[in-house]
Amino acid sequence: MKLIGYARVSTTGQTLSSQLKRLNEAGCITIFQEKASGADKNRLELQKMIESVGDGDLVVVTRLDRLARSTSDLLRIVSDFDAKNARFRSLAEPWADTMTPSGKLMLVIMGGLAEFERSLIRERTEEGRELARRAGRQLGRPKKLNKHQQKLVRQWKSEGVSNAQIARNLGVSRSTISRLKYLN
Repeated sequence: MKLIGYARVSTTGQTLSSQLKRLNEAGCITIFQEKASGADKNRLELQKMIESVGDGDLVVVTRLDRLARSTSDLLRIVSDFDAKNARFRSLAEPWADTMTPSGKLMLVIMGGLAEFERSLIRERTEEGRELARRAGRQLGRPKKLNKHQQKLVRQWKSEGVSNAQIARNLGVSRSTISRLKYLN
């Protein structure tokens, strides 16, 4: 039996170090790691890991959401392990252990609850955004330049001042000046 680990973070700004440490401590000899969104269906390291799993192997993750973003995705991946007579375990969710029928049942139930919770959060977030839009609030990042500064940019551009000089004068990046629609 081989212990095979899988570690994943969603963005390049995040680090895998804590997951790798926990997987090493759990005894994983081989650890597949990648930086990719959990929603991405074409995660190369995940595919390599699934292909490498053999009879009696144990796949270990630090948390369920590192492996899958939805219940259907989780169940599909675990089904791939089952087809190879391999087992699955999550370190943070000890009930998620496919060695037992009750572990398999708990995996389905808790995965469904987690997906339900994500759906509720998404709905509440969208409701909040819609209420903010109706109230006339500006969504997203604040503007770098206020209306007066935008007027200055338009004036300076019409006078032939370079983007670099305008950016220095206003203390912003050149790309901020380039993105401004100063011809409105």
